Amino acid sequence: MPELTRRRALGAAAALAAVAGSQALAAHVASAAEHHHGGPEAFDEVYRGRRIEGRPVSGGGHHHGAGYAVFIDGVELHVMRNADGSWISVVSHYDPVSTPRAAARAAVVELQGAPLIPFNAN
Repeated sequence: MPELTRRRALGAAAALAAVAGSQALAAHVASAAEHHHGGPEAFDEVYRGRRIEGRPVSGGGHHHGAGYAVFIDGVELHVMRNADGSWISVVSHYDPVSTPRAAARAAVVELQGAPLIPFNAN
């Protein structure tokens, strides 16, 4: 294994700082856009032959969804907002995305044409 030099250590630290800074900036931009509009915008579209919808819900909705509901072909896709502003769903839990629309699209891709089965969160 190569010897750890001051130059390599500083290079690694600079690379880590750049990655952390870019992630923080992306989260800030997404958060600022949502604060400007009062949250994620509603959407209703057909993506890869599936109807995906997302909209704010009154009463807070599912406790992890931050008052936002997402549907694929009329079936609710449970979504959760992470502390860094990214979103995940029950289908693509380990692949965070920037918006609920992106979470719905990622779920459609992951489902590969299979129907979304209702998920009982309780």
